[in-house]
Amino acid sequence: MALGSLILLLSLLGVLGLGDPGPLEDVVIDRYYIPKICLREVQMGDFIRYHYNGTFKDGKKFDSSYDRGATVAGVVGVGRLITGMDRGLQGMCVNERRHLIVPPHLGYGSIGVAGLIPPDATLYFDVVMLDIWNKNDKLQITTLSKPEHCNRTVENSDFVRYHYNGTLLDGTPFDSSYSKDSTYDTYVGTGWLIKGMDQGLLGMCAGEKRSIIIPPFLAYGEKGYGTVIPPQASLVFSVLLVDFHNPKDGVFLEHLEVPASCKRRAVTGDFVRYHYNGTLMDGTLFDSSYSRNHTYNTYIGKGYIIPGMDQGLQGVCMGERRRVVIPPHLAYGENGAGDKIPGSAVLVFDVHIIDFHNPADPVEMETVYRPEGCNVTTRNRDFVRYHYNCSLLDGTKLFSSHDYGSPQEVTLGANKVIEGLNRGLLDMCAGERRVLIIPPHLGHGESGARGVPGSAVLRFEVELISMEEGVPEGYLFIWHGDPPENLYEQMDLNKDGQIPADEFSTFILTQVAEGKGRLMPSSDPDKVIADMFKNQDRNQDGKITAEELKLKSDEDQEKIHEEL
Repeated sequence: MALGSLILLLSLLGVLGLGDPGPLEDVVIDRYYIPKICLREVQMGDFIRYHYNGTFKDGKKFDSSYDRGATVAGVVGVGRLITGMDRGLQGMCVNERRHLIVPPHLGYGSIGVAGLIPPDATLYFDVVMLDIWNKNDKLQITTLSKPEHCNRTVENSDFVRYHYNGTLLDGTPFDSSYSKDSTYDTYVGTGWLIKGMDQGLLGMCAGEKRSIIIPPFLAYGEKGYGTVIPPQASLVFSVLLVDFHNPKDGVFLEHLEVPASCKRRAVTGDFVRYHYNGTLMDGTLFDSSYSRNHTYNTYIGKGYIIPGMDQGLQGVCMGERRRVVIPPHLAYGENGAGDKIPGSAVLVFDVHIIDFHNPADPVEMETVYRPEGCNVTTRNRDFVRYHYNCSLLDGTKLFSSHDYGSPQEVTLGANKVIEGLNRGLLDMCAGERRVLIIPPHLGHGESGARGVPGSAVLRFEVELISMEEGVPEGYLFIWHGDPPENLYEQMDLNKDGQIPADEFSTFILTQVAEGKGRLMPSSDPDKVIADMFKNQDRNQDGKITAEELKLKSDEDQEKIHEEL
């Protein structure tokens, strides 16, 4: 077409659109607003909803859907509309706006509408399209985002928790769970939802986002819903599935990391120390033991924790990392907990087992090395020197004698070390090495100690360096045979009738040197002798008299007589 002819045609169309259309043959259409995105155009047989203003050429209004406060709904191309409107609406997109000029023969003709539209009237319509659907339409589902890992999807009878924004097809919002600051919680496939939503949620993963377009016959149909959803309205839902479960669900376990060596697994009645991160199914963190820098410590299988965790910790190994997914009926149920765990929420715990024990556990001993020809072993009251490394079961180092440059020294059975270590050092040979696993009731208990967490199981690597035979409890010195006759006279070396500290010390050391007796083992024998002298110097005048000197066995016998 020549440029001049095109300009002339556009000019004529402009005259027809703005001035006297003259004897029009067909509807004049002015598409003065076309949306950038048009997913669908009106076709014959489609059901539509639209608003309009109807005027005459002089601008006088004869009808308006806006004035009635309700959109117009109808089917295109089946004779329910005037022919001009039927033609003028075809090809429209949702939210498109058109000016239509309908000549009389395509409007109400030579008859008109009594009292409203005169005969042979040309009609002017300003139309905005709001909704388009067809009885053959199906649910339209678009996945907007989906988690990489999806082990399970929604099925009928599942209970779901989801957020949504609900709009009409033209974008008009009618409802949102976000505005209520709460998810929408319901069962799927049981008739509690409109049919389209029941279908649209099937197959979703927790954390998935979908756009669901629902035609009216799968939504609220001819009745609509209240004042917010008109009759015959298509609905658009933007849905985020927060979590879901089935009332028949049990605890789901995922073993993230299991140590290669797992000699023992936790059972009911065991006391477990573990770290955890607790999240909702969408990843929202609601609690963490790490944030408190303290393990969670509890018995399992005894109802001290939620049932799902009681079950989820059964069979764990020390050092294991495990994911425990707990449905709400085994967690906090419909009421939730506090302001961080909503009602009916599925909980996900990522757990790291630090250690566990049973209150009936003994000390676990493993002999790493035992010298040949081991005939003399340690007993209570023996004085021992040993090296040790002490750690938690997760490998955290606590203490080591090597850090002090010398072995640890202790008299066994004198309550100088924790009971578990005392037991672990018994029946050892010099040079022997052991690994000891000490439960807290034989260690530092529920309170722990400086540097040792409460209820911690301890691991000791011990090496016995040397041992000295001890003396019975309460004794500082014992004779290897019978004590000398006339003990006082022999002890009074200068025969002046009194025994000062230096004479006493010289006599005792001579007895030890000659193998006639032995002192209580100690790193400081002079202090032991000084304590012996103090016990005999009963009036504390710096010397021992014959009346004061008594053997320990004689003192014990006197106490028995006094009690009798």
